[in-house]
Amino acid sequence: MTQEVQRLQLGLFMPNCSNMSAISTYRVVPDEWDYTSNKAIALAAEAAGFDFLFPVSRWRGFGGETDYLGTSLETMTWASALLAVTSKIRVFSTVHVPVFHPLVVAKMGASLDHISQGRWGINLVSGWSKEEFGMMGIDILPHAERYQRTRAFIEILKGLWTEPRGTFSHESSWYQIKQGYCLPQPARPPPIANAGISEDAKHLIAEHCDWAFMSMSSLDSARATVTDIKRRGAAHGRTVRCASFPFVLWRDSADEAQAEVARIIAAKDEVASGNWLRGLSLESGSFDQFTLDMFTLGAGAFPVIGTAEDVALKLKEMRDVGLDGVLMVYQAYQRDTRRFQKEIMPLLREMGVLSP
Repeated sequence: MTQEVQRLQLGLFMPNCSNMSAISTYRVVPDEWDYTSNKAIALAAEAAGFDFLFPVSRWRGFGGETDYLGTSLETMTWASALLAVTSKIRVFSTVHVPVFHPLVVAKMGASLDHISQGRWGINLVSGWSKEEFGMMGIDILPHAERYQRTRAFIEILKGLWTEPRGTFSHESSWYQIKQGYCLPQPARPPPIANAGISEDAKHLIAEHCDWAFMSMSSLDSARATVTDIKRRGAAHGRTVRCASFPFVLWRDSADEAQAEVARIIAAKDEVASGNWLRGLSLESGSFDQFTLDMFTLGAGAFPVIGTAEDVALKLKEMRDVGLDGVLMVYQAYQRDTRRFQKEIMPLLREMGVLSP
């Protein structure tokens, strides 16, 4: 295995939505959803040598005292603003397939690729929240059909980004494109991610996506899922990379770290946590093993808690099960991005998890 394959890519699951760090009323810094904070976090991550930034896309919150994710920055405009002030780091947008026409997304994405000189990527979400899309009068399709539509969406994006002007056409139950084109085209098709571990999602990812963004309840379950997804991609002659999202919190001692976690959970928003968990479990079945307390931390992020050394070792274990990247959730993003650079990245380099 080459060093490049072994290297773990570092990303942030960004707080472009309110209360991103935890479904809890306990906090140590003011909420960081606003653009000024997101810009500062992006610049800190780029200075630290992080690889990418990944947003949540939401159109309404989950109620309760926090109205979890109820205030948010839309992710195409958000990415445009962050790409304009950075120069190296990749920035993804998260797009709900039911809300956008693929030709419009192709044009917007090509513009973002042009603005950033190839640093933009897209995370496509098939859509699962009846409350969210019901607000727009959009019906939720059956699970298999949702992924069939997403497949068509991706085929249109790739066609518009690569086919000569006026030569691309598409006909399906959801879209009709006649002599379509998109100028400027990206220098190369931007990376496409999808978050899902159902059979429908795995088929889609193996054939059409570059990144699988997955939840994980344990290292063993992650190993099995990563192996399965990569095997499926290889069967189609494709390399698929896998990323998951840990909630990363460290203190001088493991006891101090666990005490801070206890404070977060003690103030959890029961209503918002329940609404979030109930919707995901009913629609995807992907989160059945999680408890309500676990969901309080980063909405089900994998807990990576302890000392700096504990965190580095756990991230190494995540790399060793086959994950290519991590999208970290922090308690305080600006503060912890800088702390991570100083206190944990040197340990990861010593372990061979990051490039020297």
